[in-house]
Amino acid sequence: MKLRHVVAFSAAFAALTSSAKAEDLVFMLTNNTRSTLERFYTSPVGVNDWEEDVFGNDVLQPGESIKITIRDGRTVCKYDMRFEFTEDSDLDTTEDTQNLCELGSYTIHE
Repeated sequence: MKLRHVVAFSAAFAALTSSAKAEDLVFMLTNNTRSTLERFYTSPVGVNDWEEDVFGNDVLQPGESIKITIRDGRTVCKYDMRFEFTEDSDLDTTEDTQNLCELGSYTIHE
């Protein structure tokens, strides 16, 4: 009887530890607009709040690209993204949803 519980516990522990090893989501983000991208937020689909600004104190100038790595420990692939441009820009805040596990690059256009 005890052996059966140990085996069941070991199987459950293995399942938990393998799902906890989420891979980082990595993709290239390119700003193909004429405006500076000041803030970039991501959040898994279904989460009602935006995570922290991915850029921190940095910005993405027109024509520039940056490698984005999301290390949030989640095992989801679909993320909402929010792009905020400089105040003097004529571009509105843009939002999009993508499967980041399949995405190698993302280009924001006007």
